[in-house]
Amino acid sequence: MKSIMDIMKKARAKGVLVPALNVAHLPMTEPMIKAAVETKTFILIEVSRVDWNNFGAESLAAVFHEYQKYRSEKYTRIHLDHIPVIDENQVKLDYMAFMKEAVELGYDSVMIDGSRLALSENIAAAKEVCELVHVAGIAVEAELGAVLGHEAGPVPPYEELFASGKGFTDVDEAIRFIKESGCDWLSVAVGNIHGAITGAAMGEKKPEARINLEHLSNLNDALGVPLVLHGGSGINLDYVRKSVPLGIVKMNIGTELRQTYENALSGDGTIEKAQEKLYERCCGIFNDELYVAGKAELLI
Repeated sequence: MKSIMDIMKKARAKGVLVPALNVAHLPMTEPMIKAAVETKTFILIEVSRVDWNNFGAESLAAVFHEYQKYRSEKYTRIHLDHIPVIDENQVKLDYMAFMKEAVELGYDSVMIDGSRLALSENIAAAKEVCELVHVAGIAVEAELGAVLGHEAGPVPPYEELFASGKGFTDVDEAIRFIKESGCDWLSVAVGNIHGAITGAAMGEKKPEARINLEHLSNLNDALGVPLVLHGGSGINLDYVRKSVPLGIVKMNIGTELRQTYENALSGDGTIEKAQEKLYERCCGIFNDELYVAGKAELLI
């Protein structure tokens, strides 16, 4: 089976975007994969600690086992998303325990999020994860900068964030980070934001985000590795299209899909109807050329 490291490198070389879909509730897994197979799109199924702590994903093991029921070697791989060193409530986690479990289960890639740490500490955490999982052929994604939205309390207005460049990934820091950590992909902050995960805001539509394309271009030129766009739901699609030639290879889509599933579930009350609505939404995303979805024949 072709490794996710090779697939992502090929995607970067060919200018292909790989959609990464967050499983917030276990029954979301089947329609996501069904839509990928139907549209011949290569995707990552992923789950984060937020998905099992705040929603209905249950655990990283539960999602892995659900994924195994429907997985397709040609169209899917599984990724462990956002395992923070320090979480949104400023609690320090035993992040290596999650990484060890992911290795034992057979995840294809993992993400360590040390973005709330000082640069040297973030590098050290990412390097520790790389040393553990690379032996098993597992790719590592890390984050540098602050993709806001998961923090407790209100986030500053989007226009204020974008204009100030608050939290944007620093180019010089990123060069050092890639060199010293050994990570394979880097999640960057270039105007993208996460959806809210608590309170009334978690059901609200996200602000339409933009990408600072000049800043992204500078990062891409300096780093030479696949770059990742978190908070894909709600980003203006013109910016998504323009971001792919500038190094964005993977885009996380979580809030939009979770809300599609939850709204259908609350409206009709059946999991089957919610799965159908999610399947239709995923097909719509994968068939929209503005998303530059990664057709499998280009990658596998």
